[in-house]
Amino acid sequence: MKLAIIGTGYVGLVTGACFAELGHQVLCVDNDTAKVELLRSGGLPIYEPGLEGIVARNVQAGRLAFSSEIADAVAQAEVIFIAVPTPPLPDGSVDLSFIEGVAREIAAHLTAYRIVVDKSTVPVKTGEKVAETIRRYSKARVEFDVVSNPEFLREGFAVEDLMRPDRIVIGVQSPRPVLAMREIYAPLEAPMVVTDINSAELIKHAANSFLALKISYINAVAALCEASGANVQEVANGIGLDQRIGRRFLDAGIGFGGSCFPKDLSAFIKIAETLGYDFRLLKEVQQINAQQMDRFLRKIADTLWVIKDKRLGVLGLAFKQNTDDVRMSPAIELCRRLLAEGARLRVHDPRAMAKARALLPPGPTVEYVDERDAVAEGCDALVIATEWPEFKELDLERARRALTHPILFDGRNLFDREEMERLGWVYKSVGR
Repeated sequence: MKLAIIGTGYVGLVTGACFAELGHQVLCVDNDTAKVELLRSGGLPIYEPGLEGIVARNVQAGRLAFSSEIADAVAQAEVIFIAVPTPPLPDGSVDLSFIEGVAREIAAHLTAYRIVVDKSTVPVKTGEKVAETIRRYSKARVEFDVVSNPEFLREGFAVEDLMRPDRIVIGVQSPRPVLAMREIYAPLEAPMVVTDINSAELIKHAANSFLALKISYINAVAALCEASGANVQEVANGIGLDQRIGRRFLDAGIGFGGSCFPKDLSAFIKIAETLGYDFRLLKEVQQINAQQMDRFLRKIADTLWVIKDKRLGVLGLAFKQNTDDVRMSPAIELCRRLLAEGARLRVHDPRAMAKARALLPPGPTVEYVDERDAVAEGCDALVIATEWPEFKELDLERARRALTHPILFDGRNLFDREEMERLGWVYKSVGR
């Protein structure tokens, strides 16, 4: 099929490239002309494992192209996916101006039947507003359908998630677009849930909020484990074997972050408020998440006594492994708070250092280190802030020699506590 994706961020670019990989003809559109030129020249604006090869292969095959004009998308595509940003507003609600702007542009160029698909994460009833906007601004008065098709992509695993999805959710106002949507996803042979459009929109926010709840739950349990001498990893393994619960998202740490969970959680609370429900459970999830960072910082302060003028080596800047995304990263927040206490930092991340420089400018108090095993040099302690697998391969003996004293604050529980203590480390982790 001929498809268009409007927006080339994490969701839009991965979706467009993978659809092309499935054999569809795909045009990706973005109003950032510099980004479009970068994509046309073979570059990528983001890091996502496996994406570079898929983009290159499908551009060469002629199945994937890039444009800065929405008019091209409306003219060429049978199905138009909207994958533009939906950033948070100060009150926690969602800024839908990008969605509204795209809907108006689609309406201006619409001359024949098209299926318009909301791929962006949006509040319930957004699909109704998109349809109303297109009707209002379309001069041709042609038929169209609006569909909700929420994404469930994890940054760092987005290609895998799109090509091997747990489920595909389609929300429609009429049965007409269902056949086309089934055809798009047919090669994946994944379960498809077809609902009304409002239910589809709620599914996305409800799913992300539930996952955030699981993380905050195990972080709250971690506090009990520390107070009682238990091990949160053993507790998580024990409860995770219950098939009704599952082990995933039960890893204690310094809290969740990124561009999805915090934003979607705030948005869902605000959505509930507008619908007359006080979602106090999710407010507590937010509170626990904030407290987890406080607890970890207190652990650092209690161990070092005084943070001011201490030099700390920080491993990890991205909000999670396998991505260069530093938006709302707990690692960045941790660095900022350590700097506010007067620390000096040597920082390293396998992928995110270029983007982190805009948030943590290099200077007298922040030094970027290219080599992982060199981070400890001249430092008073090491801090692990992101769960990159390669951090497990840290040269511990070299780090011991480089540090003033072998102190490691492991915010992601990457190392075995008993083994680290046997090796002579002052080792502080989460919930153990």
